[in-house]
Amino acid sequence: MTTQAADKFRTYALHGSETDNDVPAIASDIIYEGSAVGENGSGYFRPLVAGDPFAGFCLINCDNSSGAAGAKNIHVRAKGVAVLNVTGVTAVTDEGSTVYASDDDTFTLTAGSNSAIGKIIRYISGTQVEVAFEAASFRSL
Repeated sequence: MTTQAADKFRTYALHGSETDNDVPAIASDIIYEGSAVGENGSGYFRPLVAGDPFAGFCLINCDNSSGAAGAKNIHVRAKGVAVLNVTGVTAVTDEGSTVYASDDDTFTLTAGSNSAIGKIIRYISGTQVEVAFEAASFRSL
Protein backbone atom coordinates (compact mmCIF):
# COMPACT_ATOMS: atom_id res chain seq x y z
CA MET A 1 0.00 0.00 0.00
CA THR A 2 1.36 3.35 -1.00
CA THR A 3 0.11 6.81 -0.39
CA GLN A 4 -1.37 8.73 -3.32
CA ALA A 5 1.16 10.55 -5.48
CA ALA A 6 -1.31 12.56 -7.54
CA ASP A 7 -4.78 14.06 -7.32
CA LYS A 8 -7.56 11.52 -7.79
CA PHE A 9 -11.05 12.45 -8.81
CA ARG A 10 -13.44 10.85 -6.34
CA THR A 11 -17.18 10.62 -6.99
CA TYR A 12 -19.43 11.88 -4.20
CA ALA A 13 -23.17 11.24 -4.11
CA LEU A 14 -25.21 14.20 -2.92
CA HIS A 15 -27.71 13.31 -0.23
CA GLY A 16 -28.15 16.73 1.38
CA SER A 17 -26.14 15.94 4.51
CA GLU A 18 -22.63 16.77 3.29
CA THR A 19 -20.35 18.60 5.70
CA ASP A 20 -16.98 20.17 4.89
CA ASN A 21 -14.25 21.18 7.31
CA ASP A 22 -10.75 22.69 7.31
CA VAL A 23 -8.06 20.90 9.32
CA PRO A 24 -4.37 21.84 9.83
CA ALA A 25 -1.85 19.97 7.66
CA ILE A 26 1.25 18.25 9.00
CA ALA A 27 4.63 19.77 8.07
CA SER A 28 6.45 18.86 4.88
CA ASP A 29 3.77 16.85 3.07
CA ILE A 30 1.33 17.04 0.18
CA ILE A 31 -2.23 15.86 0.66
CA TYR A 32 -3.74 15.07 -2.72
CA GLU A 33 -7.33 15.61 -3.77
CA GLY A 34 -9.33 12.45 -3.10
CA SER A 35 -7.04 11.22 -0.31
CA ALA A 36 -8.55 9.90 2.89
CA VAL A 37 -7.20 12.16 5.64
CA GLY A 38 -6.28 11.13 9.19
CA GLU A 39 -5.18 12.87 12.39
CA ASN A 40 -1.61 12.04 13.43
CA GLY A 41 -2.14 12.05 17.21
CA SER A 42 -0.67 15.55 17.60
CA GLY A 43 -3.58 17.56 16.23
CA TYR A 44 -2.30 17.74 12.64
CA PHE A 45 -3.64 15.94 9.61
CA ARG A 46 -2.00 13.86 6.88
CA PRO A 47 -2.73 11.26 4.23
CA LEU A 48 -4.43 8.62 6.37
CA VAL A 49 -2.28 5.92 7.97
CA ALA A 50 -3.98 2.79 9.36
CA GLY A 51 -5.20 3.54 12.88
CA ASP A 52 -5.52 7.32 12.42
CA PRO A 53 -8.87 8.85 13.39
CA PHE A 54 -10.56 9.50 10.02
CA ALA A 55 -11.10 13.21 9.19
CA GLY A 56 -12.70 12.94 5.73
CA PHE A 57 -11.61 13.15 2.10
CA CYS A 58 -9.37 15.94 0.76
CA LEU A 59 -11.37 18.10 -1.66
CA ILE A 60 -8.54 20.38 -2.86
CA ASN A 61 -4.84 19.48 -3.18
CA CYS A 62 -2.95 20.86 -0.16
CA ASP A 63 0.78 21.32 -0.81
CA ASN A 64 2.46 21.97 2.52
CA SER A 65 5.71 20.32 1.38
CA SER A 66 7.80 23.31 2.46
CA GLY A 67 5.59 24.54 5.30
CA ALA A 68 5.53 24.09 9.05
CA ALA A 69 2.79 22.08 10.76
CA GLY A 70 -0.45 24.06 10.55
CA ALA A 71 0.88 26.50 7.93
CA LYS A 72 -1.91 25.35 5.60
CA ASN A 73 -5.32 23.84 6.07
CA ILE A 74 -6.66 20.79 4.29
CA HIS A 75 -10.21 21.30 3.00
CA VAL A 76 -12.02 18.01 3.63
CA ARG A 77 -15.46 16.57 3.09
CA ALA A 78 -15.99 15.36 6.64
CA LYS A 79 -19.40 13.79 6.13
CA GLY A 80 -21.10 12.51 3.02
CA VAL A 81 -21.32 9.61 0.58
CA ALA A 82 -18.47 8.49 -1.69
CA VAL A 83 -18.21 5.85 -4.39
CA LEU A 84 -15.30 3.59 -3.41
CA ASN A 85 -13.78 0.27 -4.41
CA VAL A 86 -13.71 -1.80 -1.23
CA THR A 87 -11.72 -5.02 -0.92
CA GLY A 88 -13.89 -7.86 0.38
CA VAL A 89 -17.14 -6.63 -1.12
CA THR A 90 -18.85 -9.37 -3.12
CA ALA A 91 -22.58 -8.66 -3.32
CA VAL A 92 -25.57 -6.56 -2.31
CA THR A 93 -25.54 -8.46 1.01
CA ASP A 94 -22.52 -6.34 2.03
CA GLU A 95 -24.79 -3.31 2.50
CA GLY A 96 -24.55 -2.14 6.12
CA SER A 97 -20.99 -3.42 6.52
CA THR A 98 -18.38 -1.14 8.09
CA VAL A 99 -15.67 0.12 5.74
CA TYR A 100 -12.09 0.68 6.92
CA ALA A 101 -9.11 2.48 5.38
CA SER A 102 -5.58 1.08 5.62
CA ASP A 103 -4.08 4.15 3.92
CA ASP A 104 -5.29 7.20 2.03
CA ASP A 105 -6.51 5.20 -0.99
CA THR A 106 -7.08 1.59 0.17
CA PHE A 107 -10.47 0.55 1.53
CA THR A 108 -11.47 -2.82 2.99
CA LEU A 109 -14.03 -4.68 5.07
CA THR A 110 -11.21 -5.92 7.33
CA ALA A 111 -11.01 -4.09 10.66
CA GLY A 112 -7.58 -5.14 11.95
CA SER A 113 -5.58 -2.00 12.81
CA ASN A 114 -7.34 -0.02 10.06
CA SER A 115 -9.40 3.17 10.48
CA ALA A 116 -13.21 2.97 10.39
CA ILE A 117 -14.60 5.49 7.90
CA GLY A 118 -18.25 4.55 7.34
CA LYS A 119 -20.81 2.01 6.16
CA ILE A 120 -21.88 0.63 2.81
CA ILE A 121 -25.27 2.02 1.84
CA ARG A 122 -25.49 0.81 -1.78
CA TYR A 123 -23.88 -1.96 -3.78
CA ILE A 124 -23.02 -0.91 -7.35
CA SER A 125 -21.05 -3.83 -8.85
CA GLY A 126 -17.91 -5.87 -8.23
CA THR A 127 -16.17 -4.16 -5.32
CA GLN A 128 -17.68 -0.73 -6.09
CA VAL A 129 -20.11 0.64 -3.49
CA GLU A 130 -21.46 3.86 -2.05
CA VAL A 131 -20.11 4.48 1.44
CA ALA A 132 -21.73 6.86 3.92
CA PHE A 133 -18.68 8.25 5.70
CA GLU A 134 -18.25 10.49 8.71
CA ALA A 135 -15.15 12.00 10.30
CA ALA A 136 -14.35 10.67 13.78
CA SER A 137 -14.79 14.17 15.24
CA PHE A 138 -18.32 14.44 13.78
CA ARG A 139 -19.61 11.13 15.14
CA SER A 140 -22.08 11.18 17.98
CA LEU A 141 -21.16 9.64 21.31
